[in-house]
Amino acid sequence: MFRRRRPLLRAAVVGGGAYMAGKHVARSQQEQAQMEGDQDQRISDLEQQQSYQQPPPAAAPSQSSAMLDQLNQLAALHQQGVLTDEEFAAAKAKLFAT
Repeated sequence: MFRRRRPLLRAAVVGGGAYMAGKHVARSQQEQAQMEGDQDQRISDLEQQQSYQQPPPAAAPSQSSAMLDQLNQLAALHQQGVLTDEEFAAAKAKLFAT
């Protein structure tokens, strides 16, 4: 009589284990899908925020081109030896400060 019950008990244990494993896998898949959905929502929220933000105002082209011209003149004077390294550095710092 014990021989007959052991295979049934073993089958019940194996079946129960398989049921629990399947339930765990299903729960893991559901959690993964939820996390992916949350991540997609956060990404779309960030994209909407970026589309609403105005780009920073660009510097006036005449101001930057004038600064570039002055910097080129300073570099030319430095290369010709008219300005020392210290004078060139001071003039550059003054130019960038304005």
